[in-house]
Amino acid sequence: MISSLSIKNYALIEKLTIDFSRGFSTITGETGAGKSIILGAIGLVLGKRADLTSLKNKEEKCIIEAHFEIAKYNLKPFFEANDLDYEEETIIRREILPSGKSRAFINDSPVNLQELQELSMFLIDIHSQQQTQELSDENVQFKIIDAIANNKETIIEYQLLLKTFKSDQSKLNSILKRQSESKKEQEYNTFLLDELVTAKLKVGEQETLEADFEKLNNVEIIKESLDKALAIANEEQIGVRNNLNEIKISLQKIGSFSTDYSALLERVSSLTIEFDDISQEMNRFSEKLINDPEQLDLISQKLQVIFNLQKKHQVSTVGELLDIQLNLENAVLELGNMEEEITMLNKSIDSKRVELDELADKIHSNREKSIPVLSQKLITILETLGMPNVSFKIDITGSENYFSNGKDELEFLFSANKGTDFGLLKKVASGGEMSRIMLAVKAILAQYSKLPTLIFDEIDTGVSGEIAIRMGEIMKEMSREMQIFAITHLPQIAAKGEAHFKVSKATVGEDTQSELKLLNQDQRIVEIAQMLSGTVVSESALNHAKALLN
Repeated sequence: MISSLSIKNYALIEKLTIDFSRGFSTITGETGAGKSIILGAIGLVLGKRADLTSLKNKEEKCIIEAHFEIAKYNLKPFFEANDLDYEEETIIRREILPSGKSRAFINDSPVNLQELQELSMFLIDIHSQQQTQELSDENVQFKIIDAIANNKETIIEYQLLLKTFKSDQSKLNSILKRQSESKKEQEYNTFLLDELVTAKLKVGEQETLEADFEKLNNVEIIKESLDKALAIANEEQIGVRNNLNEIKISLQKIGSFSTDYSALLERVSSLTIEFDDISQEMNRFSEKLINDPEQLDLISQKLQVIFNLQKKHQVSTVGELLDIQLNLENAVLELGNMEEEITMLNKSIDSKRVELDELADKIHSNREKSIPVLSQKLITILETLGMPNVSFKIDITGSENYFSNGKDELEFLFSANKGTDFGLLKKVASGGEMSRIMLAVKAILAQYSKLPTLIFDEIDTGVSGEIAIRMGEIMKEMSREMQIFAITHLPQIAAKGEAHFKVSKATVGEDTQSELKLLNQDQRIVEIAQMLSGTVVSESALNHAKALLN
């Protein structure tokens, strides 16, 4: 439950701190006095978005702080899951800075709005007039039935399984699409791959083949040139080797006369040795040369295969062709893997479908059992609220579709009078009837919900007199199980509160301010009397107010 609320620099509130009681509290005040401001401040604590318009003084930050007593509500797992400090008196604080930025804290630990919103679901339900209209929404109707059917845990299990089921279906559809596209290219890819595999390509092979081709293709001119060079080198009279030897002999005669001559001798000696080595190398090359037309033809064919593949795939190296071969192998292999993955996903989907159907059947069965209970409880409460002939027709039928909360479709029909046809709530129920039905729903849910606090924002629209008294009594009864706030314009309901707060607006100098004040007994009598008769309070209004309070 919320034990206290502190507001600073928000809307028309400069500074306000208020303590709340456990039971049934009523809040009254003139239209525009600031009741919606209080709700807005609580909404910020619960994680609603804020902007600069919330600041009363645009130069200072707005701070809203609420204290909650949560010892009874088993919220430790939430705090542990979100790495937050658990305190039996938990403090939630929102700050809106002049820059427009917003900050949120739970027990002084910074949190994001999503975490705040998730926690708020366990703390407070603010029921507005708009929510009364939402009673006609099928999802809201299902939530009512499921609360009584105790379907919460089963639906959570169903939703988690449904999420993975849909994920598997999405993966399967994606793979089937890729498979369909791949099959169109499969035959061509296989042909291309076979070409590359047959070619038996190797890195660096093209350069070696091209060198061998040049050698074999020009074997005659190479041998002729080598033999000519050898002849020039080794001719007995004028050959290079003989001339080098003559030079060497001449330098030997003068080598001892000067270091310069001896240096020349060393260089010629080295040159002679190097030339002898070159001559021997040329001789070996010449002897190895063989005119081999068959080998030349094989090399030519292999090079032509490589050139053709490079042209086809628009690349210039064997390495690039090998990369393409690898990609094609992966593409062909992927198609085979797709078949395995499709089989596995189909098995997973079939298995999860069976589990989903079992959970959906359990949810459906629980709902069917809860419908008579809900109908009877609604009728019993609404009879006390001046609707003696009310009846409901609630039908649940199974379908083949997987919805977010099961496989059921719902028809929630209502009749307020005997002899009238059943119809949809939003079409046949008046505003006052909708308010009473919603109160009845909330009263029933209070028996099944462990929610600490419920705030009714003018749920009494369209009712008055004795019905208003009975509505107040129902709220008071609900407050035995939970903390109840009722923002109301009806004195009959205001008088039922164990604590009565008044929202008022006043002009202070050039400023307008709202405040929330806890009334004592005498102040309550005056406030309720004014709600009965207006600003000028009559003696009969005061007596009536005292009677309502007693």
